[in-house]
Amino acid sequence: MKRAKFDDAARAALTDCVRKIETTTDAELVLVVRARSGSYRQADYLFGALVAFAGLLFLLFSPFDFHQYWVAVDVPLLFVIGSVVTSRSNSLRRLLTTDKFRSAAVRTGAAAMFYEAGIANTNAEMGVLIYLSVLERRLELIADRGVLKGVNALEWNQLQFELREAGRKADALTLQTGLENLGALLAKHLPATGENPNELPDAPRFELK
Repeated sequence: MKRAKFDDAARAALTDCVRKIETTTDAELVLVVRARSGSYRQADYLFGALVAFAGLLFLLFSPFDFHQYWVAVDVPLLFVIGSVVTSRSNSLRRLLTTDKFRSAAVRTGAAAMFYEAGIANTNAEMGVLIYLSVLERRLELIADRGVLKGVNALEWNQLQFELREAGRKADALTLQTGLENLGALLAKHLPATGENPNELPDAPRFELK
């Protein structure tokens, strides 16, 4: 099945979804979708080195005759080509990195964003970050103390699991469905009182380059 892209239409739909949710709860949602959560240069260089090594073996053991200067030209060139190819391929970057590395990168990126976006600074401590990292296909859900105190822990953990599963698809429509489920839970435990001002932007933050 083709994934729904994170384009202008998705931005508008997700913005509307967040606005509707915030009419039913005192919690404030911030949605961030990032292309990746860390540098994957090590994966790029590893693939470049593998391609260069394969080229070197071909030059050394090929039945064809090559002048020696081809080694000095082709090996560095193959390294560059391999690195560039990997830098444009999420699949290769996932293949060449460990699950532990990708998980840590997303957790670190989400924790930094929680403070960078001002979610930790709301007056009532009602901020919630939904952080999706596309390359890693991982979603992190971070809530401030006011939310964690007000929502049933078992239901929160279950919803967190469901959202993380949805994050594996890195799909705009699936993410919207997950947000709606989150909104229903927040409305149940933290209904709108009209006393909590909207301190955070409703529009999602897309960082996809």
